[in-house]
Amino acid sequence: MKITKRKAGILIEALEEWGKEGVLDEDSRERLLASMEVIPFDWRKMAVYSFLLALISIVIAVVSIFTDRTFILVLARLFTAPDLIKCIFFCLLSLVFFLWAFRRRENKPLKVFSNEALIFLGVLSLAGAIVFLGMALGDKSGHFSLLLLLAAILYGVIGFTFSSRQIWVFSIISLGAWFGAETGYMSGWGAYYFGMNYPMRFVVFGAVLTMAGFLMKLEGEKGHLDLGRKILLFSTPTKVMGYFYLFMALWIMSIFGNYSDIHIWRQATHSELAAWSVLSGAVSILAIWHGLRWDDRISRGFGITFLLINLYTRFFEFFWDSMHKAVFFGVLALSFWFLGSRSEKVWGSKNRGDRE
Repeated sequence: MKITKRKAGILIEALEEWGKEGVLDEDSRERLLASMEVIPFDWRKMAVYSFLLALISIVIAVVSIFTDRTFILVLARLFTAPDLIKCIFFCLLSLVFFLWAFRRRENKPLKVFSNEALIFLGVLSLAGAIVFLGMALGDKSGHFSLLLLLAAILYGVIGFTFSSRQIWVFSIISLGAWFGAETGYMSGWGAYYFGMNYPMRFVVFGAVLTMAGFLMKLEGEKGHLDLGRKILLFSTPTKVMGYFYLFMALWIMSIFGNYSDIHIWRQATHSELAAWSVLSGAVSILAIWHGLRWDDRISRGFGITFLLINLYTRFFEFFWDSMHKAVFFGVLALSFWFLGSRSEKVWGSKNRGDRE
């Protein structure tokens, strides 16, 4: 029985008192004491929340500085330097954060969250440097996607060199932003690119990225020892981000289809959008099958999650207008209750299995 430290103290005092009064014999008291497991304080969560609040506080502090009139006057003088100088300043600042974080990671590997927080500050500083580089170049062609590609390359190189999954994820996010902006630029910022709207393009992008994650895992398992380990390190975040792009885009497609004009979409019938819903559900089922077949928790988790999202979306889509709201939310409550009870049962059987 897992209990908190406070409750454990109360139970121990009660057991000792019952032992003194003769209500419990010594063997029973010892057996009950042995069955209790005190839950320790979750320092990991404490660390995560503390550093998250620290980063939020830093952002608030910076915003407060920029909204204060006195500081605005000071910053106006400081930031009259050319954009190229600002770019160099933020480059040096990011270099300081990255070197500091990677040195701490070698010397103090257990301080995971503070090291990751420093890496995040380095990522933000490098993003600022790229923004000021774009301003310094002064390109008015609207081809700003090249800056996003530069960010993706820089984050990718730094993340791969220093084996940082966090920076690698920012590289993939920047790559996705570049893909969206580049296809928009190539199409003249029109609605379609090769007959695909934005969600449809990201279905393709997510599928390619997911496949890259699987190929990285295969290559990492058969490659050179050191290089293979590094490739394996990045295969999981690549696959996770690929699944995220893929399933989010499929879910949006199941709602809006391959339309770009809101007026045309409103005239579309449910049957015209049904193909995208079926495709989204089919990909979810395929991911669940793959997860069960090869014990891939990531595939299984994404498949189950987005299959449920797809089903609930269809429920809202078909019954929101036609069903009485009391019945609607009653059915919704019953379904969530069923899901919760089944999850509770699975969790309980897993806990019993772990104790055994």
